[in-house]
Amino acid sequence: MGTHMKTTIELSDALFSSAKELAQTRQTTLRALVEEGLRRVLSDSQAKAKPVFKLKDARVRGKHMLVADPRRWQQMEEEHVITRVTKPVP
Repeated sequence: MGTHMKTTIELSDALFSSAKELAQTRQTTLRALVEEGLRRVLSDSQAKAKPVFKLKDARVRGKHMLVADPRRWQQMEEEHVITRVTKPVP
């Protein structure tokens, strides 16, 4: 698992007692329990930090998404510009 870093942490007496009791119940060490808890917290924070991309539903009236023919894009752009230019101002 690589190298280990020794450190000191301060816990409340109640938390320490509960954690020690759980470690004994699971037949593991307090160190393993603390490492497991830190891994979970880090994993949760990474999962929340990466928002899932969701594509907006672009269907029209429940039908399939309309996709313009790329060969007509230039013509569609020109038609759009013409309608904007010739549209009367309110």
